[in-house]
Amino acid sequence: MSDIPRISRRSLFRGVGSATLVAGCAAKTPTPAPAPGLDPAAPPLAGTALGPGPAPLRFTLNGAPQTLEAAPSTTLLELLRHQLDATGSKLVCDRGACGACTVLVDGAPQPSCMTLAHDVEGRGVTTVEGLAANNQLSPLQRAFIEHDALQCGYCSSGMLMSCQALLNRRGATDAAAVEHAIAGNLCRCGTYPNVVAAVLSVAKGGA
Repeated sequence: MSDIPRISRRSLFRGVGSATLVAGCAAKTPTPAPAPGLDPAAPPLAGTALGPGPAPLRFTLNGAPQTLEAAPSTTLLELLRHQLDATGSKLVCDRGACGACTVLVDGAPQPSCMTLAHDVEGRGVTTVEGLAANNQLSPLQRAFIEHDALQCGYCSSGMLMSCQALLNRRGATDAAAVEHAIAGNLCRCGTYPNVVAAVLSVAKGGA
């Protein structure tokens, strides 16, 4: 009788726990059931993703409806310049850092080189070509000329769009407001003081 090993309660529970743990690890994890109403073998719904080829695109450019096709990787700037012949928006840094390609999307300034064309689906886009009306320059464009606010011209179209957005929201209250609005528009000629003067003249009804 003395040769029979004695098992304590602690040893018994420890052995049972280890066996349960090993069995749980060895068991196959069940495959989760698909969400109700979804067929896992069904193809993706049409319109949920853009394929590698061109896809239909509809938006408004300077008040005119546009219906065309564009590849998913096409930027808004490429679409404007190469497919719609709206070359006023300039390709300079191609990194969204200089502001030369700025356009208005639903009234808000955006760098078109960093905006995908399909991001403006169903929206309104305004470029520098859309500022003039009836072959007449806009008050802001005339003010830029009168105040000598443009020289080489690389930044001018984007600068005009940022300033026009400021005027549209009636935010050109002082020089600091204008400077803040054009902070993302780089001018290699350094005409910032003239730009500020031109915008303030329009805001005060001087142009």
